[in-house]
Amino acid sequence: MPRIVLLRLLLIAVPFVVWFIWRAWARRTGREMGATPYAWLFAAGAVLVGLSLVGTVVFHPDNRHDHYVPGEVTADGKVTKGRFEKAAPIPASKAP
Repeated sequence: MPRIVLLRLLLIAVPFVVWFIWRAWARRTGREMGATPYAWLFAAGAVLVGLSLVGTVVFHPDNRHDHYVPGEVTADGKVTKGRFEKAAPIPASKAP
C-alpha cells in the first residue's frame, strides 16, 4: 500500500519537477519567466493520477470469479502468501 501511495505522489510531483527544470533552463538562456502556475501544475498532476487509476483498472487481471486462498502457516513455521486459484466452472442451470 505505501508503494502505491508513493507512486501517486510521484505522479503529482512530475509536472512540478518538469516546470522547475524548464524554468531554470529558460532563465539561463535569458528568458523572463512569469509566476509559477501552481493550479495548472496541480491539475496536470491530478490528471496523471487519474490516468494511472484508469490504467490500473484496465490492466489489472480480473479475479472476480476466482477463489481466494489465504496465507497459511506451514508445519516448519513459514507463512505462505495468499493467492487466487481458478474456481470450478459454474454449471449452467437447467431450465424447466
